[in-house]
Amino acid sequence: MPEQTRAASQHLSRQLANRHIQLIAIGGAIGTGLFMGSGKTVSLAGPSVIFVYMIIGFMLFFVMRAMGELLLSNLHYKSFADFAADLLGPWAGFFTGWTYWFCWIVTGVADVVAIAGYVTYWWADIPLWIPALVTVVVLITLNLPTVKAFGETEFWFAMIKIIAILALIVVGLVMVFSHFTAPNGAVASFENLWNDGGFFPTGPMGFVAGFQIATFAFVGIELVGTTAAEAKDPERNLPRAINSIPVRVMLFYVAALTVIIAVTPWREISPERSPFVAMFSLAGLGIAASVVNFVVLTSAASSANSGIYSTSRMVYGLASEGDAPGRFARLTSRRVPANALFLSGVFLLSGVVMVAVGDSIIEAFTLVTTISSLCFMFVWTIILSSYLVYRRRRPQRHAESAFKMPGGVVMCWVVLAFFVFLVWAFTQKADTLQALLVTPVWFIVLGIAWAVLRKRPRHLAREAAFREELKSSE
Repeated sequence: MPEQTRAASQHLSRQLANRHIQLIAIGGAIGTGLFMGSGKTVSLAGPSVIFVYMIIGFMLFFVMRAMGELLLSNLHYKSFADFAADLLGPWAGFFTGWTYWFCWIVTGVADVVAIAGYVTYWWADIPLWIPALVTVVVLITLNLPTVKAFGETEFWFAMIKIIAILALIVVGLVMVFSHFTAPNGAVASFENLWNDGGFFPTGPMGFVAGFQIATFAFVGIELVGTTAAEAKDPERNLPRAINSIPVRVMLFYVAALTVIIAVTPWREISPERSPFVAMFSLAGLGIAASVVNFVVLTSAASSANSGIYSTSRMVYGLASEGDAPGRFARLTSRRVPANALFLSGVFLLSGVVMVAVGDSIIEAFTLVTTISSLCFMFVWTIILSSYLVYRRRRPQRHAESAFKMPGGVVMCWVVLAFFVFLVWAFTQKADTLQALLVTPVWFIVLGIAWAVLRKRPRHLAREAAFREELKSSE
């Protein structure tokens, strides 16, 4: 490779425009957890699931604002792993980067499992591993061209989701106001939200159980933070994407689920099926249900596509810092980290194995989504911890920030307390408790890897530089 080409290819390219960033942020916020997991959430919590999504969305908005202020405080940060390493120490960059990679691999596996389940809607007899394998191959192929190609793909994936949810809301409202009666005798009415046991029909613990699966619906909300190194005009585009989170939560989660429960009484929503598909099926609209099944399939593909993108960039960043093998820091002539991309693709194949040997789609989905949720909470906690250190060590940068986190330090502690509540909630059901007990194995493996890695000269130098900066800031 000519020297000039090699030098140019050492950096990621800023090709993601505002529309890409906005739709990637929406695509991250509307994932498989909403389409696939909300059926189980409704069965656990009843209509109170609406409040569950509102509370989680409210809390995570502050995580995103903290992340936004930190990323914009230094435009050399490629992602939150970079500011974690800078503010908390090299260990934090290592743990955050690899855990985020693991998060999206597990999420991608959940998406592959979900896609296989959606395909059986049309072809009930097809072996589940076939659509799972095809999905992995297609996703790798979509991500190999330029980052702009990824941005365009995700733009249209997200657009399909937006149109589908808006259509669902409109159709659902028409059914409610026309008092539509389904073939099973169920009448569409907003009274379905409270006429069967009230808003909390399964009691306080049912409400708490709703947080388990609902948390997974929000994983990927921080995805916009991994686009920082490839976004055009990040000072303008990142704040726009982050500030739109409350509107997205209210529209895509609260409004959609309110309409679904109004049309389909909550006890009739099966935890084994997507309530988006079930709503149209119960109303006798078979063709529409088929269309919605296609939409939720593309939603899962969108989520997995985002996962492939973010994991490849995270591994690239880790390799650039010496926290991963150097070969993963190599870019193609179009500035795409192809080796890092293939690594993530290989691990996604475990989703193919899972659907090939597993008995229940929803059981496999619950296990992997709980592990994913716990690991994402670790990443969100690192973001908030970085913010707390940033406020203490770099008050001048905070004072100069044009995108300050509302609530500041106080809201950081409120959200951290909420995460403690979520971990407790995960202990209340056998399936999520099982995943909670398995998850620490990942951090033990990471701890052993870091104990070996930190003894290398490059890492010793980084730790010495960090300690020196720490002394000078005190």
